Amino acid sequence: MRRALCALLLLAAAWVAWAPRVAAAPIGARRIDRGRYTVIHYAGDAVLAASMLDAAVTRDTFPWLPRSSTRILIMVAPDAVTFREWAGQSAFPWSAALAFVDQHRVVVQGHRAPGNAGDPLQVLRHELAHIALHDYLGDLPPRWFDEGYASYAAGEERTEGFLQTNAALVFRAMPTLAALDTMLSNSRATDARAGYALALRAVTDLANLDRERGLAPLLSAWKERQSFDLAIRRAYALTSEQFERRWQQQARWQFAFLSLAADSAIVAAACLLLLGPLYRRRRREQRERLAAMREREAITERAARSQALDMLLQSIGPSGAPPSPDA
Repeated sequence: MRRALCALLLLAAAWVAWAPRVAAAPIGARRIDRGRYTVIHYAGDAVLAASMLDAAVTRDTFPWLPRSSTRILIMVAPDAVTFREWAGQSAFPWSAALAFVDQHRVVVQGHRAPGNAGDPLQVLRHELAHIALHDYLGDLPPRWFDEGYASYAAGEERTEGFLQTNAALVFRAMPTLAALDTMLSNSRATDARAGYALALRAVTDLANLDRERGLAPLLSAWKERQSFDLAIRRAYALTSEQFERRWQQQARWQFAFLSLAADSAIVAAACLLLLGPLYRRRRREQRERLAAMREREAITERAARSQALDMLLQSIGPSGAPPSPDA
């Protein structure tokens, strides 16, 4: 009884600490509400905040998950300092947004976000997908699945981040699914992007195991059995180890091919830069030779016409001279 009372008191204290954040906006901030969403923003982000609210309400479902009715708070930070204050220590230097799934709160950078922060509406949907997945499965999914699913739900393409750091993938061992969690937690943006690309590929491969139902049977079995290995066995008749090997093989060759294509494009561009001046010089020399040849032909043609005229005059003779007086 005493333990239950303590738990209730702790829950009440947590609600009291959180409730003011939902009910009242920070000083100078504005608040807009629609449906189950509340967006807090400052004047400079009014247009962006309205777009985010509209996008969240319009696309309020996520692949293979039941529709939720839980209220969600979206906080649009006006600058980097405010973003760090609202996001706390859990934000990485490269973070564009952060979802606090237990609090149903999303902190996202506003109009002053850096150029590499990505599409703000896509970033927001990524974070909302984290909350939707957590509402259904709680803390069951490992980070690789959590991030891969969020990227999938947001319609992201992350191959470019992988290619920046893994051009030699085909010549080395692929990371395990468990190792992706470490990559995704890396403070180096390039390593993290590689982890996101591989996590997205893993979730996409899982969904492709059932072309008609996608992840629906896996998520349902996962919720029921509370184990990824048991869930994937029931949903797709595979062990987690079998899927991991399949994913590693497919991902290695896919990204190696893309990397080779990217490298080929770079080599082609370098060749154009190196050979361009040589090509232009060769074209100039050809034009100069052609001009000289035409000049020689013109000189030869004038000489031939002059010679022909002289021969014609000699053949005519002095027949045009006046007659002699003695005639």
